[in-house]
Amino acid sequence: MTTTAVIDWGVATSALAGESGDLSLVKPVATGVLLGVVDGLGHGAEAATAARAAVAVLDRQADESLVPLVKACHQALIGTRGVVMSLAFLSFAHRSLTWLGVGNVEGVLLHGDRAERPRRTALVTPGGIVGSELPPLNAHHVRLTPGDTLIFASDGIRSGFAESIASDATPQQLADQILARYAKGTDDALVLVARYLGDAGGGA
Repeated sequence: MTTTAVIDWGVATSALAGESGDLSLVKPVATGVLLGVVDGLGHGAEAATAARAAVAVLDRQADESLVPLVKACHQALIGTRGVVMSLAFLSFAHRSLTWLGVGNVEGVLLHGDRAERPRRTALVTPGGIVGSELPPLNAHHVRLTPGDTLIFASDGIRSGFAESIASDATPQQLADQILARYAKGTDDALVLVARYLGDAGGGA
């Protein structure tokens, strides 16, 4: 869909009713790209309001490290319904992914190198609510190779979505397919897919 520096990415979303409380962000900065999925608790206007407030903080402070960034979101969301979120920062210089989640936005990194074992790495997220009950925060680091594909999915998507990924599909095609096949239909849903292209990745 869209290429930003050394990634290609796509997003697919559906709202249960009216405005979606599930939002995404792909924000390039000087040293890399911040990617995130934010899920306002519940659905409807209040969930959307909380999600928009979180995304505004992420957009404004995208060059910060993930732990202080989540804490900044937490402070901004006190008094709102709150959100759960998963964030990742792709570092150009280190060719690595740093990721962190609070709550049940599922994150999976599919390794493009077929010799890689295991073939996928899952983001382990503690329970909690950004804006209400913030757990201890620990960011995790993963080395990247070209073809590695990050998938973030809100809890409107059933688990198991990474089991039958078509390796030749574009990120946008993958996001569309996951939404079509795994959306629960009882909540807002969002899928963000980003593929690391390596140093040879072109501009938009």
